[in-house]
Amino acid sequence: MADTILKVENLSKTYKVRKSAPIKAVDCISLEAYRGEILGVLGPNGAGKTTTVKMICGLIKPDSGSILINGKDNFKQRSAAMEHISAVLEGNRNIYWRLTVRENLEFFAGLKGKDPRAIKKEIDYYIDFFGLGTKKNETASKLSRGMQQKLAIAVAMVTGSELVLLDEPTLGLDVKASYDIRDLLKQIAAENGRTVLLTSHDMNVVQDTCQRVIIINSGRIIAQDKVSNLMRLFDVKAFKFVAEGRLSENLKQALTQIPHLALVEEEVDTIITLNLEEPRNFYRVVELLGSEDVSLLSINRQELNFEQVFMEILGRSENGGEKMAAL
Repeated sequence: MADTILKVENLSKTYKVRKSAPIKAVDCISLEAYRGEILGVLGPNGAGKTTTVKMICGLIKPDSGSILINGKDNFKQRSAAMEHISAVLEGNRNIYWRLTVRENLEFFAGLKGKDPRAIKKEIDYYIDFFGLGTKKNETASKLSRGMQQKLAIAVAMVTGSELVLLDEPTLGLDVKASYDIRDLLKQIAAENGRTVLLTSHDMNVVQDTCQRVIIINSGRIIAQDKVSNLMRLFDVKAFKFVAEGRLSENLKQALTQIPHLALVEEEVDTIITLNLEEPRNFYRVVELLGSEDVSLLSINRQELNFEQVFMEILGRSENGGEKMAAL
């Protein structure tokens, strides 16, 4: 049985707005995070994910519900619960610009009651782990955006917290820095047994790093499952046909009668995309193109990515679909 580090039950929060109707930001959300996993919390802007994360951190008090961190109630046993959690919210704002890399780590470890002299080896470890060795005596203000983000995560890790909350950890980073952060997060969970709860708009980050995801929309959880399960659920075979030249009006009309087919005419060629829910439709496309001797330049299988899955789940939710719980 999985070891639960975070348990949220029936969490709700409504904001009162002056001269306007109240806004229900979070509506009866329940979730769990397990030791050693990376859990993604996703949703469009205004979905309620930031309010949820801030309630878990103890920065916002919920109207109802409970939050247990390593078995400690986040509000009734606040000090005990906060010993087990660290957060990097709104980018790299949890570091002090005028302190060096090492001084930042020493300072924030001290805030958690740790003697920096007693954990010198741990500090050295995280400086090396995050590739900050050549910058350890540089002030944070002089670091690159990627280095600042690595330092921010290192600060959250050096405190020894078992649960680390990361808000958009790769936002604004270049491709190389983003990949570095992804690899480090996977190592943190695998080697150190930490639990990482992250929010991100970057579906590549989610697909690459998270074992499970929770998707929130309009304050409610609309999907909660393993990334691999959600990918399989929506894994409809799709094919891309590239036909030479423009098609006749009769042929275009015949092709567009095929379900789940999209046709786009480009400057020189015609692109046909087919979601293959019925295998016979593949042969129907080939047959129709052959009937007018259209030259096919290529046929390729389209790979599904998590961004498509995410948009499909949101679309179903907004069209009145049912919540998708764990499969």
